Amino acid sequence: MRRATIAGTGLYAPERVVPNAYFDELYGEDVDSFLRENRNIEERRYAAEDQATSDLAVEAARDAMTDAGIEPADVDLLLVSTDTPDQISPSTAAVVQDKLGARNAATFDINTACAGFVTALDTGRKFLETDEQYDRVLVIGAYLMSRFIDYDQKNVASLFADGAGAAVLAPTTGQDGILTSTLVSKGEYHDYMGVYEGGTACPITTENGETQRLAFRKDFPDDFNPDHWTDLVTTLTDRLGVTPGDVDQYFFTQINILSIRETLDRLDLPYDRAHNVMDRFGYTGNACVAMALADAVDQKLLAPGDLVVMIASGGGAALAGMAFRWGDA
Repeated sequence: MRRATIAGTGLYAPERVVPNAYFDELYGEDVDSFLRENRNIEERRYAAEDQATSDLAVEAARDAMTDAGIEPADVDLLLVSTDTPDQISPSTAAVVQDKLGARNAATFDINTACAGFVTALDTGRKFLETDEQYDRVLVIGAYLMSRFIDYDQKNVASLFADGAGAAVLAPTTGQDGILTSTLVSKGEYHDYMGVYEGGTACPITTENGETQRLAFRKDFPDDFNPDHWTDLVTTLTDRLGVTPGDVDQYFFTQINILSIRETLDRLDLPYDRAHNVMDRFGYTGNACVAMALADAVDQKLLAPGDLVVMIASGGGAALAGMAFRWGDA
């Protein structure tokens, strides 16, 4: 069986920068200190009014394809992970295919909320590994949550941001590539949080002119992410016959720096073992792990042969983990 490797990565953050001071002014209190100390967020990006999720995805895809040295016509399969699609139907992936000019690519969307990019990467690599008609698979995580923020919920409104990350998968004959993965679902949390109507290109508007909003209906348990992230890490490393300390770099969902640190504490690992980008980009949902990976590549933080673990979680609740050896990409 062929093995898939990540041949290129890319990210896109919209031009509009929204600093924490925006929320200080909005709420008339010091929001900045809490965000810096407890969420590691200093600023975030919001999309322009004329941008939809597909536009963010296209920019990240172009960056990843440039990094991989391929053209849109080289893409055999295009997967978009998003829970903020352009519309309910057709798929955002079809829109991205058209905007990119990736005329040879099959397309579909994947929605496992903020676990989506890792889930889509796992899906794409299985196409590549088992069917030789797929040699270049483009996987994109895209998030445009600024359209759905409920500013009455001041405890969470300042977290969310817009962005996209992408990766190109290709076959490898070397020692690099995706080694193992695992997907978990906790459906009992399906009604805790979500956007239950509409899409980014044409949001549903109520009679009083309000659009749909991200709804937090119930609170997740405080230890939900550290508990499940730790379990996912040990599941992956046990399969590979290594320890969590043998992993060179971790990428976690970028929603809460305290959860990341608690997970690293439980694994007896230093905090610098996980690369974070929420300080600049805020919380970009299913795009955040992809953006963190691309940012680490840009900063040359990964070396050939490094063992990398990605852990993602989101509404549903959905969780996904993946381990891979970094190549020469």
